[in-house]
Amino acid sequence: MALVLLGSAIAAVGLQFFLLPNHLLDGGVTGVAIISTYLSGLPLGLFLVLFNIPFVYLGYKKFGRTFAIYSTIGILALATLTSVHLSDGFTHEPILAAVFGGLFVGIGVGIVVRYGGIIDGADTIAVLIDRVTVFSVGEAIMFINGIIISLAGFVFGWEQALYSLIAYFVAHKAIDVTVEGLNEDRSVWIVSMHVREIGKVINQVIDEPVTYVKESDPKDKEPHGVLLAVITRFEEQKIKSAIYSVDKNAFIVISNAHEIIGKDSIA
Repeated sequence: MALVLLGSAIAAVGLQFFLLPNHLLDGGVTGVAIISTYLSGLPLGLFLVLFNIPFVYLGYKKFGRTFAIYSTIGILALATLTSVHLSDGFTHEPILAAVFGGLFVGIGVGIVVRYGGIIDGADTIAVLIDRVTVFSVGEAIMFINGIIISLAGFVFGWEQALYSLIAYFVAHKAIDVTVEGLNEDRSVWIVSMHVREIGKVINQVIDEPVTYVKESDPKDKEPHGVLLAVITRFEEQKIKSAIYSVDKNAFIVISNAHEIIGKDSIA
């Protein structure tokens, strides 16, 4: 929870001291909120809360209560820290504002995502699009943010939109580095003497099938079992806790899964 708050504070620095004073944005729900604030004159924090409510609800239905709690805390913290607009930032040079604003926002968002929440609902939509269409999370995020930054061109001018595009790419890369693969699912390999029990616990935590590569058998020369599961980045911490609740000595390998085909048919 403390790290979620820290991530929100870092993202707020990027917005308040770099992007907002220079009429720049980095896409996502935050970008729509910035445009709405500019057009209406109402506080940015108000739009951040309102626009993220449906996405937090979707996340709650799909990823669970803990995800919704952490996301709510992160969004409220960011909304509070950006409720008062600062007219002067650290720089009025657009390229510097785009690079450093995108860097701070990306690191902040990445920390929140890494520890189980979001502060921008576009990530939730991107994950859901990935699950029901042929588009990857990265392609979905690119499409969503392309539309939002195009809107910024009509509101702030096309030069500001181009600088916003730079801010978005910097933020996107910073998120990627912070969470070690934002755009990818995770493959989890578990070696344990209790793979069946672990598999049942994982099924209770997430609504995804698991694959028993090798069963546990005390009579074998290698008695341990091997289990494979595919999860999202939001579920990583939850799954590790579930595994260790069954077997504290379990051996776990988590790696990025660049492409998942037909995982719903695996059992």
